[in-house]
Amino acid sequence: MREYSEFDGLGLAALVKKREVSAGEVLEAAIERIERHNGALNAVVYKAYDEARAVAAGALPDGPFQGVPFLIKDLGVRVKNWPRSSGSRFACVDADEADSTLTQRYRAAGVVLAGKTNTPEFGIPGVTNSVRLGPCRNPWNTEHISGGSSGGAAAAVASGMVPLAHASDGLGSIRIPAACCALVGLKTTRDRNPNGQHDSDRAIGFSVDHVVTRTVRDSAAMLDATGHPEPGSPFAYPHKERPYLDEVSRSPGALRVFWSSETPTGKPIAPEVRECLERTADTLAALGHDVRAEGLGIDYRALYRAQSFVSASNLAAGIKRWVEIKGREPGEDIEPLARRAYEAGQRITGADALWAWQQLRVMSRQILARFESFDVYLTPVLGTLPPRVDFLDPRTDDLKQFDKRQAETFPFTPPFNMTGQPSLSLPLWQSQTGLPIAMMFTARYGDEATLFRLAGQLEKELPWRGRRPAVWG
Repeated sequence: MREYSEFDGLGLAALVKKREVSAGEVLEAAIERIERHNGALNAVVYKAYDEARAVAAGALPDGPFQGVPFLIKDLGVRVKNWPRSSGSRFACVDADEADSTLTQRYRAAGVVLAGKTNTPEFGIPGVTNSVRLGPCRNPWNTEHISGGSSGGAAAAVASGMVPLAHASDGLGSIRIPAACCALVGLKTTRDRNPNGQHDSDRAIGFSVDHVVTRTVRDSAAMLDATGHPEPGSPFAYPHKERPYLDEVSRSPGALRVFWSSETPTGKPIAPEVRECLERTADTLAALGHDVRAEGLGIDYRALYRAQSFVSASNLAAGIKRWVEIKGREPGEDIEPLARRAYEAGQRITGADALWAWQQLRVMSRQILARFESFDVYLTPVLGTLPPRVDFLDPRTDDLKQFDKRQAETFPFTPPFNMTGQPSLSLPLWQSQTGLPIAMMFTARYGDEATLFRLAGQLEKELPWRGRRPAVWG
């Protein structure tokens, strides 16, 4: 399996199904790369090699990813008998009692679970770094961030450890790491994938689970495998016309595309990122799409004020549940960002929390109404190039400076968690220094199909598979 890293997930599964290689051989290739690269990246934080070897040697389900090594993000989703840290010294368990519903669906897709990936405490920041798990670094340049909160997953996939890995996105945590590490990262429509029996983790509806991948077709095929109706769910499953894997090869037709670099602060984005945005718009126009420069035009200050109330209240409620489990309040074993949010959430009244939720509901309708005028909204994912690890460190005591730097770096992703819309990061460009520059494409609620069709077109027009990071293979 010397060419293991050259294959995507469907490619490896095809080899296994044709018996050209065994699932065990594929797994050993993944383990070798994890062991070789993890010292530089700190992407994998829990290793389950013996269990994975036993699974690979047994009868695997005949799913689309049969025999493909796979990693689970160490946040939220449970794996039976595996520890779960949530990146926290306080909120952790030694071993979960059962698989989450999503884990069950991953297993049914045929993957072999080999370990867990790095995440910041509670998945709060857009960078993967915590006292408990340490910083995760970018395979393209290890002095730079891999993004957050699915930074471990992104670094593992980008470096060739595995072809795809579980990730989750609450305000950008799939799209940001995908952008930093030059991957395909889809934030699905709300309730497209199952939330399962631990639904309190997803109470405010911002967070969704999916994967980061190196190819568009892997993202589509995994969503076909996991994204189907969930028994016992009180939430409507978004409509789906046909398998997403079929959409990848279909023409998107002539789409109406609005594009913008407007930021919540009004500050301009980095010139190199702006240039790539304009090049993307020009490319889309040359492909026959109706492209025009126009932003959402919403009151970002009001949107983020309401979001901060809702998020802080939700985190405080989540930590309250941990207090009930642990029998004590957190002390020095939670970090500055979590401490601030916990204390802020405790000060928010019930009336204020529900006012904020009402405000988000009304403003989400305003954003969704804008999408009646166009099919896809184009922005960058980041407002800057992926910053250095020491520039964006959530463990700092200067949280105001950290907030300012985060706002500058990650201005585009959060609104679509609030609206529940599907939003996709594609690794279309590179900086002059070789760092990835990604573009974000957002569609109407429930319309992943349009994104997969457009992504398939752009994957052919602006191919990225031939690029290789410094830490690779």
